[in-house]
Amino acid sequence: MENELTMMDLIIETHLGLERQGPGSLEMVIKALSFIDNHNEFAKTLDLACGSGGQTMVLAQNITGKITGVDIVPELINIFNDNAKKLNFQERVNGIVGSMDNLPIQDNDFDLIWSEGAIDNIGFEKGLTYWYNFLKKNGYVAVTCPSWFTNERPEEIEKFWSGVGCKLDTIAYNISIMQKIGYVPVASFILKEKCWIDYFTSREIEDKKIQKKYTGNETVEAYVNDNKYEAELFSKYKQYYGYVFYIGKRM
Repeated sequence: MENELTMMDLIIETHLGLERQGPGSLEMVIKALSFIDNHNEFAKTLDLACGSGGQTMVLAQNITGKITGVDIVPELINIFNDNAKKLNFQERVNGIVGSMDNLPIQDNDFDLIWSEGAIDNIGFEKGLTYWYNFLKKNGYVAVTCPSWFTNERPEEIEKFWSGVGCKLDTIAYNISIMQKIGYVPVASFILKEKCWIDYFTSREIEDKKIQKKYTGNETVEAYVNDNKYEAELFSKYKQYYGYVFYIGKRM
């Protein structure tokens, strides 16, 4: 029933139709890959919290080996595998249901672990420490994570990120964490503002659909208002934070 909807239900429903489930772009994927040596020769790649595979299919166009996508939402994995078939990648690109902090795989010889817009859900250090075990020597990790651009920022934006359960750190601190774990930092760069704007625009379209579908539902209205507030905050404080791509190499 409508009044039994949860915020997670709404997040899933509004993101199923999106090409990307968070800020990013084809251009940013290609740029990140440009820092990774011999990526076109990689035999095994793992894309964690892959969503419907917007970035994964770009990887598949640039990496000849097998790519495994992992996401906790079965509906997204179904879309992921359908997208792989549409692009004739089904022989080497496969999505499976699983959690990025409790992987349903035993392999520890991946050339590349990729993850966009998700590692902050489990913690930057925790995620990179756990995933380290699945990389072969000289393998790469490439992740995006929201980060502070400055050492100090307005209380309103700090309060927002803390309230949604994300502990943001500065770029320099995150790079130091990569080094502590055992990665050689290869590159880091800030995602373009357009990545956020495109994501917010597409999400707003889906938000309007659920408002119409669940007219008057208080949970839906709260969810939509939260999304609007997030977009407004980005417009107001984008000079203080954003998504950053971090690329590291396992020693």
